[in-house]
Amino acid sequence: MKKDTISIVSEQVSLIYLHSINEADANEEYVNWLNNREINQYLETRFSLQCLESVLAFIQKSIATPNEYLFTIRLIGSNKHIGNIKIGSIKAQHSIGDVSLFIGDKSSWGKGIASQAIQLISKFSFEHLNLRKLCAGAYKPNIGSTKAFLKAGYSEDAILTSHYLLNNKPCDLVQVFMLKEKTKALPNINLMTHS
Repeated sequence: MKKDTISIVSEQVSLIYLHSINEADANEEYVNWLNNREINQYLETRFSLQCLESVLAFIQKSIATPNEYLFTIRLIGSNKHIGNIKIGSIKAQHSIGDVSLFIGDKSSWGKGIASQAIQLISKFSFEHLNLRKLCAGAYKPNIGSTKAFLKAGYSEDAILTSHYLLNNKPCDLVQVFMLKEKTKALPNINLMTHS
């Protein structure tokens, strides 16, 4: 089944909106984000050099995966693509999913954009995908990511000790979560679908 192209907007979110990723979003700027050491230091893409073909293949795979929704994060006004956010690994039997994101445009860092994007995708996941729990994880030194989730209304769930390797050294993973009961605290959203 082909997924509709969706825009997620909210009058309560002033800086950004989310828009379903498409093949046209694969460009050199996106590739450069993924190969920039400052931007990719906590991304799993850092383990291999990215190129236009690998980014395009990733987008195509995501579009074709039924239990995954990958959105671009775009600035209101300019429509500039500044990063991505995904709800994936959706397990329908348990009604749970994982949220992950990155802000590639460094001039957009430190403005609360990640928290806004997390709130938008969380509301979409609870209301339109009917999930009951959302999870996310961040390398412990990635304080900015964990703070963004906590600011968006998530709670700390667990620390997975020495879970990943960061610069060839064991690194803890901070797990956070949000339950559907918190939906009312999230901004109201409007969905615009384009076939």
